[in-house]
Amino acid sequence: MKLKLGIPKGSLESATIDIFRRAGFQITTSSRSYFPSIDDPEIECMLIRAQEMARYVEDGILDAGLTGRDWVEENNSDVVAVADLIYSRASFSKVRWVLAVPENSTINSVKDLEGKVIATELVGATRRYLERNGVTAKVEFSWGATEVKPPILCDAIVEVTETGNSLRANKLRIVETILESNTQLIANKASYSDPWKQRKLADMKLLLDGAIAALGKVGLIMNVEKVNLDKVIAALPALKNPTISQLSDPAWVAVHTILDETTVRTIIPRLKEAGAQGIVEYPLNKIIL
Repeated sequence: MKLKLGIPKGSLESATIDIFRRAGFQITTSSRSYFPSIDDPEIECMLIRAQEMARYVEDGILDAGLTGRDWVEENNSDVVAVADLIYSRASFSKVRWVLAVPENSTINSVKDLEGKVIATELVGATRRYLERNGVTAKVEFSWGATEVKPPILCDAIVEVTETGNSLRANKLRIVETILESNTQLIANKASYSDPWKQRKLADMKLLLDGAIAALGKVGLIMNVEKVNLDKVIAALPALKNPTISQLSDPAWVAVHTILDETTVRTIIPRLKEAGAQGIVEYPLNKIIL
């Protein structure tokens, strides 16, 4: 038996393959093939655009796939959300679909969109958003470069953003957030009812969650003379619980801890001053909570 897994083609592709690598799966793509190889003989991969992934999973063409929660909602897909995986193409946080208008626009809320034209790739979700707010407006599908369309081709846009930098660069301001989204591991309902496939997906979720939990973190191990232990522990960030192991010399212990990578360059000199020796920093692939 094999699990048919969809890998998102496009902006999420590289980040997804990297997360799988950290989780222990080696996925190899080719520019000439939409069927990547994976070093797990129980999985078959296929590259599919994130926008279409939920539809193919719902129809059972794929057992499971990775896509944004926004595209699951856009297609009203009836699938199982196996895991929320908080990563995107450029960061490890959620993305937002926002209503944006030119800086000098008189539109300040969704109510001001009455009778206006909105350009977006997220047509279905935008229409439902307008309906919830009792607003009638024309929603046009945008094939791309949506930020350059207002005010000549439309009055407003609904666009996805991680930082807002692209919108600001195009002299647009955010009016409201329509929805937040993150990558999800989704499954076909019939496939998920199969015990073997459900177990396979549960194992995959565990490993992917562990890989994401380890992002931006490193491990530190150091030798500390017991007389200096309190000073070394005091130099570590608050709320950290290091593991302390006795060494063969009864006067010394080994201290293990996990830290945010951005803090290590500040902490290592303080640890050295406090008496830590043989400090080793090492990367982490997974943290299983």
